[in-house]
Amino acid sequence: MPQLAANLTMMFNEVAFLERFAAAAMVGFTAVEFLFPYDHTPEVIGERLRENGLTPALFNMPPGNWQAGERGLAALDGRQNEFRASVDVALRYARSTGVRRLHVMSGLASRKDAAAVAIYRNSLTYACDQAGADGIDIVIEPINPRDMPGYFLNDFDFAADTISALDRPNLKLQFDIYHRQIIHGDVLTALRRLMPIIGHVQIASVPLRNEPATGELDDFRLLRELDILGYKGFVGCEYRPVGNTVAGLGWIDAFRSQ
Repeated sequence: MPQLAANLTMMFNEVAFLERFAAAAMVGFTAVEFLFPYDHTPEVIGERLRENGLTPALFNMPPGNWQAGERGLAALDGRQNEFRASVDVALRYARSTGVRRLHVMSGLASRKDAAAVAIYRNSLTYACDQAGADGIDIVIEPINPRDMPGYFLNDFDFAADTISALDRPNLKLQFDIYHRQIIHGDVLTALRRLMPIIGHVQIASVPLRNEPATGELDDFRLLRELDILGYKGFVGCEYRPVGNTVAGLGWIDAFRSQ
């Protein structure tokens, strides 16, 4: 069975963020991911991970002004210096927490804009080179336009082509099953085809982004396929619980019992 990582941004919202580490560990999670740790110091985040015996699977680099609607900086013209500063911030948190992969969000821009494409590639090259010195992978995630209209990286083939073109050994694909189904469908075939470049997987039911095995996909079949394909990374549980987080964790036991 793949190693599941609780997404502390979406799960365990019954308690404050810093309390979610203990809540996840209490129900058996050994790994966690989250969108952004930057409201707290790197030392505090690292301490919560260590005292609860948790491995950090992933978090995002700073996205710009999230409250104002920004969704990353990597493809934005005029924001290159800010992006480079965000890499430094993320790496400082990575060193304190021990995380081995960081997600770079592209931002809201058009892929038809050649300047945005060039800026995006330059940003990723810079991030990979900086993170590579610490043995950290950079991952990029296509996000569906229904949840995030205008997001630059909204196509899996474009993501794969970008990874191939930049040819950085620490640039990987973040394969979110929920986003893949909404954007393209054909999830199982895509997992098989793209496995060599996948650095992180996330799961949620489609279309409502709730607990796995409650939507239109056979999520258990997909999780079994990851084992068949030899995937050794984490599977982030990036879903919104229908109700109480712990009450909704029965899907994990159901999967294990198969």
